[in-house]
Amino acid sequence: MPGQAVESQVILVVGGGIAGITAAVEAAETGYDVVLLEKTASLGGRVAQLNRYFPKLCHPTCGLEINFQRLRGNARIKVFTMATLAGLSGARGRYKASVAVSPRHVNANCTACGDCAKASQTQVPNPFNYGMDKVSAAYLPHPMAYPMRYVVAPQVIGTPEADAIRAACKYGAIDLDEQPKTFELAVGAVIWAVGWQPYDAGKIQSYGYGRVANVITNVEMERLASPGGPTQGRIVRLSDGREAKRVALIQCAGSRDYNHLAYCSRICCLGSLKHAAYLREQYADAQVDIYYIDIRAHDKLESFYRKIKADPQVRFIKSKPASISAGENSDPILHGEDTLTRELYDRPYDLIVLATGMEPSAHGVTPALKLSTDDYGFVVPEIDEEAGIFAAGVAAGPLDVSMSVQSATAATLRAIRAVRTNGAAAHKGQA
Repeated sequence: MPGQAVESQVILVVGGGIAGITAAVEAAETGYDVVLLEKTASLGGRVAQLNRYFPKLCHPTCGLEINFQRLRGNARIKVFTMATLAGLSGARGRYKASVAVSPRHVNANCTACGDCAKASQTQVPNPFNYGMDKVSAAYLPHPMAYPMRYVVAPQVIGTPEADAIRAACKYGAIDLDEQPKTFELAVGAVIWAVGWQPYDAGKIQSYGYGRVANVITNVEMERLASPGGPTQGRIVRLSDGREAKRVALIQCAGSRDYNHLAYCSRICCLGSLKHAAYLREQYADAQVDIYYIDIRAHDKLESFYRKIKADPQVRFIKSKPASISAGENSDPILHGEDTLTRELYDRPYDLIVLATGMEPSAHGVTPALKLSTDDYGFVVPEIDEEAGIFAAGVAAGPLDVSMSVQSATAATLRAIRAVRTNGAAAHKGQA
């Protein structure tokens, strides 16, 4: 790209999920300096919160740990957690990026020994489990967190409890005086990999999420099934701990609906098929009903769909359920009409799982840089080729894990091309 002087070949990656991690390690292993920003306390994004993921139904440890090793072993990568991009000025090859960092009140001396958690008495909602349980106010984000460093919740800062937490640390890792800070970086290109957020099921009022007991979302189901989840992997009702053996999985909960998300999020059908498999593995006598408009099982995953469909204890019901109401003994009752038979149904279940879709993480938020988006708020993958700003992963549209990785590789190649000097890779970073 002639005509623009390249002053920095540093590649800035915004977002530390699977796409951002992939972009960072691939750019660094090609010989470029990388700065990776993640707004939460640890890397891994939504993938880290899954119980298993396609195509091989691996535990997240399988894919993330090898990438964490690549991060740890590459001096070209600088990782900042609790960090966001606050501003960006300049042009390709000579950007000035302003980075805002929120305090975690735990510094790099932390050994993750857990003594701070033992000294804490306050319990706060656990964001990793979508608030379905609580953790100590001094907590490790999750068992495979990267960096493996505790966080002190802001709720206790300035209290005697915070002083007790600091006194319990033998390594001087607790910094109660830490304040928000900003700093600037010189970068040459930006990869926008901020991922997605689950659609707010509470907006689908007829389904009663948040009002009717034992109605949960697909992302919450992943945490229920995970050994690190709020029930240590037991799929039970949070209302009373009863085993969930009669379960309804509702497809397109808010998706393909102009009142909510007008598009298909690609992964929801397969996610529900996976949830049916979780239930059948755990309970031999489970009965699972999948309510669907259409089933989307792309490429080689068609065989997984056929395997689940062949299970006589998994029933596929073509229907867009109308509503959910509260029944006796905290049983949610599903109401609707079977599209094929025209039968009206009112069926009680132990648990109802809403397959909510993917919403852009930047939806409703004014980002630090001007982004070209489609009609649904997803960033156009090639935001601006000449500007050297690119989108990766689900920031660019609904994708599964493997597709997100492919998207990140493509964005990395574009970013490398954007910072090359006259076709020669000088690889001189300024991070």
